[in-house]
Amino acid sequence: MARTTVAAIDCGTNSIRLLIAQIDGTEKTDLTREMRVVRLGQGVDQSGSLAPEAVERTIAACREYALAIEAMGVDVVSFAATSAVRDADNAQEFSDAVEAVLGVRPRILTGDEEARASFEGATGDVADVLTTVIDLGGGSTEVVQGVGAPTFAHSFDLGSVRMTERFLQTDPPSVAEVTACMAHLDAVIAPKLADLPPTEEIVGVAGTITTIAAHALGLPSYDRELIHLARIHVDDLRAACSSLMQMPVVDRRALPYMHPGRADVIAGGALILDRVLEHLPRATDEIVVSEQDILDGIAWAAAREGA
Repeated sequence: MARTTVAAIDCGTNSIRLLIAQIDGTEKTDLTREMRVVRLGQGVDQSGSLAPEAVERTIAACREYALAIEAMGVDVVSFAATSAVRDADNAQEFSDAVEAVLGVRPRILTGDEEARASFEGATGDVADVLTTVIDLGGGSTEVVQGVGAPTFAHSFDLGSVRMTERFLQTDPPSVAEVTACMAHLDAVIAPKLADLPPTEEIVGVAGTITTIAAHALGLPSYDRELIHLARIHVDDLRAACSSLMQMPVVDRRALPYMHPGRADVIAGGALILDRVLEHLPRATDEIVVSEQDILDGIAWAAAREGA
C-alpha cells in the first residue's frame, strides 16, 4: 500500500472528530486530531429526527474540518456516521448537507461495522490475546471480542446521551433514576455477554471512558499520553464511575480533564461502563485505556480503499 494521506471523520451522537494521518503500509503517522462536541443526537431518541440546530452545529464543524483537509493536501476523505444518524429519519438530508461541504457522502455504519472498526482501531497496541473492546459513545456502545479479529461483536443502543435523556433528569441523578437506568442496562447487557469466554484483556476506548480514566488517575489535566495504554484496576474504574454519577454537573465541569460538552451526560456513560464491567466474563482485573479507537479504524479503512 503506497503512502497515503487520509482524513477520517467520526460523526457520533455527542462529538464529531477528525484525524488526518499519513499511512504507509503498516505504519500510521498522525498529523492532526480535532474534536468538537456538537450533540448531533440531541433528542433523537425521543423524536427519531436530527434537530435542525444540532445539524447546523455539526455542519459548522464540517466547514472547519474542510479547511484543515484542504490545507494538508489529503488524498482520501472518509466520513463515517454512527448511532444518531443511523436512527434518524432525516439522515438523507443530513448526508446531503455534509456532502455539499466536504465533497464526500457520509457512510452510515451499521452497528456491526461500527463494532469492527472500533476493534481494528483499538487493538493495534494490545497483545495478541483474547481481547474485549468496549467503545462507549453518545448513542450506542459496542462490545467486540476476539484475538486479532472479532469473533463476537454487538452494538447496544445504549449511550451516554441516550441514557441521560431517557432516565437521568435530576442533577445529580436521583437514586430512583439511577436504579431505573441500571435495571434497563442489566436487562439489555447481561443476556448478550453472559456466555462469552472470559476475556484476557479489556480495552476501553472513546471520550467517555478516557475521561473516566482521567478521573480514576486523578490527572491535573487531560493528558493523552498519560491516558493511552494506562492500566487501571476494574474496581478503581468502577469507583470513578460512581464518583462521577454522584457529582452535580457544575462540579463535573470544574474537573480539569472534563470537556464541558461531556459534563452533563457522563453519568449516563459511567452507568453503562459500570454495568458492562459487571456482566463481562473476565480473566483479568485490569482495563487498558486506549486513545486509539474507531477513528483510527476509519483511517486504516480509508487508506485501503484509496489504494
